[in-house]
Amino acid sequence: MDRALYGPTGFFVSGAGPAAHFRTSVHATPAFTTALLRLLTQVDVALGHPAVLAVVDVGAGRGELLRALLEAVARPSAPADPTPAAPVPLADRVRLTAVEKAPRPEDLPGRIEWSDHLPHGITGLLLATEWLDNVPLDIAVPTAGGWRYLLVDPATGEETVGEPVDAADADWLDRWWPTPTGSASRAVGERAEIGRTRDEAWADAVRHVDRGLALAVDYGHLRDGRPWHGTLTGYRHGRQVPPVPDGSTDVTAHVAMDSVASAGERVARCAYSLVSQREALRALGADGGRPPLGLAARDPAGYVRALAAASAVAELADPTGLGGHWWLRQPVGVDPTPFMAR
Repeated sequence: MDRALYGPTGFFVSGAGPAAHFRTSVHATPAFTTALLRLLTQVDVALGHPAVLAVVDVGAGRGELLRALLEAVARPSAPADPTPAAPVPLADRVRLTAVEKAPRPEDLPGRIEWSDHLPHGITGLLLATEWLDNVPLDIAVPTAGGWRYLLVDPATGEETVGEPVDAADADWLDRWWPTPTGSASRAVGERAEIGRTRDEAWADAVRHVDRGLALAVDYGHLRDGRPWHGTLTGYRHGRQVPPVPDGSTDVTAHVAMDSVASAGERVARCAYSLVSQREALRALGADGGRPPLGLAARDPAGYVRALAAASAVAELADPTGLGGHWWLRQPVGVDPTPFMAR
């Protein structure tokens, strides 16, 4: 999976980039960027308006989110600071960094820095939107002798059963992936996605933040609702396809969000917030509610604009689509209260 996604000819390194293959919240509507701008404003306030406010996007694709944020920050209609105005405008203090294994896009604005590794000492906002689901992991299957790794032929996708899982993965499975059918009676097709590598990746990312907020947005599940058949799949050219790790396909699996949150909490030593995307957007002022019909009579054009905006938010909040995301907000070195959904 690591070679297929991040090797020299891997899915995220070569070719047109992920936007050519699947749709994310970033690509769907500007409403997502607007919500993140409001969140960035909250982070700026919590930090006391630092001279340099970092925004680091890990798993940045081709920089789509940071391009949109850069434009949004510069717009006169950007959300107002809820406290007395900062001495220097946000647009003049923000520093944007994209973290990605692919080469820097030629058309990327000069104000966006490009790196293949996370910078240290972040004061600001760390973003990980649909990154953790692409952190490589192992798959395990139950046998009479315990959990064993599932092996895959990288050319054909054919699966076979391998060696017993090691001690670290066995410990993770015992804590975070309960088996609903019990050890005596296993369901056909039962498998587990070992999220230990995602925990380690998130903990390392949080460790790079000195003060501010780390935000992970991703498809996921909690301990009491683990999918017994797993979620591993592939995407190519807008279609769901078998997860053959040959480099031509996005190979992805949903994230054990509670396990990841626990790993981040141990590093940050601070309470976190884990809520649905719908709840998170509502807390940031985007509820997707239909505008009052009376507005149609008073201001028909305004009604159409408000209706379009509500429809865009509704797409982001749809639990059967992009609304299936979880938002994990991990404050670091700041008061967590402003970042708890309400």
